[in-house]
This record gives sequence, C-alpha cells and structure tokens, in this order.
Amino acid sequence: MMTHVAKIIEIIGSSEKGWSEAAQEALDEAKKTIKGITGLEVEDITAKVDPNTGNITQYRVSVKIAFGVEHS
Repeated sequence: MMTHVAKIIEIIGSSEKGWSEAAQEALDEAKKTIKGITGLEVEDITAKVDPNTGNITQYRVSVKIAFGVEHS
C-alpha cells in the first residue's frame, strides 16, 4: 500500500495589477525553491488603499501551497 504525504506552506504574494497576479507571484516565488507543487489555496485577499485617491495601490493574497514530500 502506497501512502501520499503532502507538506503545506503559507506565503503572501502581492501585485499592483490584481489578486490573480498576486497569487501567481506567490506561486512563482515558491517554485524557485520547491519542487512538485500540487495545489494552491487562497486563504485571504487584502488590498492597500491610497487614502488620498481612494484607489487600490497593491493587491495581496495569502495562499497555502501544497507539495509532495520527497523520500530518498
């Protein structure tokens, strides 16, 4: 019987374009050091707002990234 074990990390991505881009930024950063990413779950979305203009200046996404545990 084969068992599958995954590890999950939580990171925050940000973008000036939107939440989707912020999630992709987080994934792109994780891919630099983590192999075998199998999923991503958006935990929270927030934004930084310019008090003078009332416009969003930065989109932020907190994500959980899952990847398989490697056995040697």
